[in-house]
Formats: sequence, structure tokens, C-alpha cells
Amino acid sequence: MSELSNSAEHNFESYPPIFRRRPESQTQNIDTAFTDAINDDVPDSDPAIPVIDLQCLNLDSLGEACRDWGLFRLVNHGIPPALLSHLQDHASKLFSLSFEFKQSLFSSPLSYFWGTPALTPSGAALQRGPQKSISWVEGFNVPLGPLSQLEPEDPVFASFRLLLEEYGKHLARVATTIFEAMVMKLNLNLVEVKSNLSESTGYVRIYRYPLHSMANSTWGLDAHTDSSVLSILSQYEVGGLEVLKDNKWLQVKPMSNTLLVNLGDMMQAISNDEYKSVEHRVKLNKHRERISICYFVFPDEGSVIRSSKYKPFTYSDFRARVQEELKTLGFKVGLRNFKLTQTS
Repeated sequence: MSELSNSAEHNFESYPPIFRRRPESQTQNIDTAFTDAINDDVPDSDPAIPVIDLQCLNLDSLGEACRDWGLFRLVNHGIPPALLSHLQDHASKLFSLSFEFKQSLFSSPLSYFWGTPALTPSGAALQRGPQKSISWVEGFNVPLGPLSQLEPEDPVFASFRLLLEEYGKHLARVATTIFEAMVMKLNLNLVEVKSNLSESTGYVRIYRYPLHSMANSTWGLDAHTDSSVLSILSQYEVGGLEVLKDNKWLQVKPMSNTLLVNLGDMMQAISNDEYKSVEHRVKLNKHRERISICYFVFPDEGSVIRSSKYKPFTYSDFRARVQEELKTLGFKVGLRNFKLTQTS
């Protein structure tokens, strides 16, 4: 029987080595830890994040959410709750594998990352020296296109592949519906911008954020914007996501059977800055690890984004520039590099 089929419940040995410190405060009574975690996760007053009903799309409400927030909760999305639950269960089993096995299991076109955002090589923060803080996150990067060609030997991993294929089809439908509604609200020509969102570019990232006794000063992911057109997040019981609104950080409480949609840099450029790419970050929890699953979708390869606010560019141009920024600067500059100046 393979290691995946035989995987045990979560333990610290499944973390990347740098995450394996277990402070005394994390060995407290499990009942107390669970109660404290629930209190930590739920803010006193959840921000009034807009709610969009996919079955009854209101273009005015959608436009307002995209302009003022850059994100919204999505209800009546048509994804079976059982599918979301099975994905969570399988993700937990995968993360409970040993660090070494995860590294060997997820090879091209899939990938396993830890300690850095997915676009940065694992351990890059350590290579740049102690002045650069490490991100307390590990994850699997799964392009959805090649999934059907994979034939994993382990039955649990094979089941996970099938679940991701089904999930990807649902998310492609959701993303396309939302994108076309946004284009309509922006009065853009759908024929001209249709290639700015391509289902073939979709991929899923599954994240695990380890528990940490210094959760208030250590981050799973530091503040950033996504490079996508749209990012669609499924987060479960453990909170930690925070978004920047009116220069204030607000916690985003998990809600059952509700997806969180946030706009990325590509959508901001497509909308001529009318819509915003929302800045967000992930806070750690003292007593419980957090697992979330996010779908990202991008423009078609070679599709040129044309905007009155930016120089014409493709997502490939943008991605190459961001990867160079992460390598040389340690942070993403992003859209500012493509902005038209007053004298252009």
C-alpha cells in the first residue's frame, strides 16, 4: 500500500522542516485550543462584504462590488456541497503526507511549493537571507488542462484528480458567467475581449497554513494582489484571510457553501481601472491550521490587453516581468510597470 493510501492524521512531521517547531503553547488541551481557535477566527463584526447571487445576477450590484471592494461572496453558484467537502477531505490527506513524499509526488506539470508564494521557488526567501521573511504556507499547484492525461497509481490521489476535474468544470462555468456579466456592465465589446479570459488557463492551488504560536506577527501570505483575471476561493472553518478596504484591514469570515471571488490585476487593466484588484493577506492561527482551495483563470496565450490606462501587453509579458521582480527585488511591482504616463 502506498504512503498516500496509508497517510495518518496531521502531524508536525508532515510540515516542511522549517515549520516543525512546536512551541509549548501549542501542546495545550485540545478542547481549550479548539474553543480559543473559534474565538480567534470569527471577528466581532464581519465586514459587509457584498453578496452576489449567480442565479439572479444583478449587474448594478456586481459593478458596485467590483468597483468598491474588488471582491464579493458568491451564493447559488451551483457547486454541490458534497464536492467541496470531498475536496477538503482529500486535501487534508495529501497535506498529511511526509514532506519528502509530497516533493516526489507532485512533479511536472503539478508542483509542490512551501515558504514562498507559488511563483517563487520554494526556499527562495531563505536563499536571499534572514532579512527576507518566509511565508508560512505550503501548497500544491495544479494546472487543470493536463489533469485528464495524468494516471496516478495511488487510488486516493486518483480520486483527488477526478474531484479536481469536476471542480474545474464548475469553476470555468462560474468564472465565464461572472466575466461576461462584468464585460456587459463595463459596456465593453465581448467579442473583442472574450480571449481575455480563457478556461484553458485555469488552475487550482491548494494551500495549507500551519498553526503558529506567534500568529499575530507571522503571516501565511503577506499583502499582495493576484495576477489573474479572477480568483475564486473556497475557505473552510478556519479564517485568516484579510482584505484591504479604505486603508483598513478587514477579516473575511468563512461562510458555508459560499465562494469568495476576488478580482486580479488583469481584470483591473481590462476595466481601465474602473474595477480594482483587491489587496489581501493571510493571517495564521495559533491553534489550528488552515486549508483553502483557490481557482485562478487568466487571459488566453497571446491575448493582448488593450486599455486607455496601460500599454498593450499580454499576460505572458506581465508574468515574465513579475517573476523578474520577485527574483531581483523580492516583491511584485505589477501593473505600475505597464501604466501609461501623462506624456506617453
